[in-house]
Amino acid sequence: MLKKFLLAGGASLLALGTAQAADLPRRAAPPPVFTPVPVFTWTGFYAGFNAGYVWSDRQRQVATGLIVDPIPSADYLAALGSGTSRGNSGGFTGGGQIGYNVQFTPGSGIVVGVEADAAYTDLQRRTTSMATIVGFPGFPGVNDVELASATRSELSFLGTVRGRIGYAFDRFLVYGTGGFAYGQAKYSSVLNIGNTLGGVTTFPTASVTGGYDDFLTGYAYGGGIEAALPTDNFLNFFRSSAVTFKVEYLHFDLGSRNVIGSYDIVPASGTTVAATQTRVRTEGDLIRAGINYKFGSY
Repeated sequence: MLKKFLLAGGASLLALGTAQAADLPRRAAPPPVFTPVPVFTWTGFYAGFNAGYVWSDRQRQVATGLIVDPIPSADYLAALGSGTSRGNSGGFTGGGQIGYNVQFTPGSGIVVGVEADAAYTDLQRRTTSMATIVGFPGFPGVNDVELASATRSELSFLGTVRGRIGYAFDRFLVYGTGGFAYGQAKYSSVLNIGNTLGGVTTFPTASVTGGYDDFLTGYAYGGGIEAALPTDNFLNFFRSSAVTFKVEYLHFDLGSRNVIGSYDIVPASGTTVAATQTRVRTEGDLIRAGINYKFGSY
């Protein structure tokens, strides 16, 4: 009898526990974890390298002959009058740049920034010319004169500090740029004047030389396009937040200056006087490709 009572009681407790368990709220599965994809921004510091081609077809030289006594060949120099020469030159350019951008709205929007760069340039020009002045019009009885001139100009490096403003289409940027430019320029000229009599030329009756090797300043402007590559691309050696590739065009103008050609009155005496004046202008263009590594924000 006791056994039946215990069995009945156990069954009742089991039924009651099952009913209470059914009334308990079920434990819901956790919601899926959502990881937002970061929106690309051009904001941040960057540094990189560039290489390209630089050329100039505007290094204009205007030469004027002067009469300065007591040059023995003063009449010769006066007869030179004035002339203009232009020439083409081009070569390799390569260097580096650093900068900082600010994008006002992530994704697409206006981007402003500042960039500084410095580059080697293989921009050189050499010109030679020969001319004959027959009988010196206005100077009766004077013999024919042969003129042999040689000039050399060089821009060894070019740097800029420029502002940039553009519009970003997500990971693609179109921009314009402009600002300060500087460079190291060299110029030299030699004008040999020879006296021709009876078909025989005596060189040089006078030799006029001039030149400079100076740091020049001016301005530069241009524009370009830049695109951000995937962060995990094989070019990301420095584990930066982004790697960008750009193509850029710049025009630079380092101004113009006067170069005085001098003549040694007595050879090797060191006593010189001004003989010619040449106005030289240095400007050109470049196109280059570059790669930048951006650090900081995504």
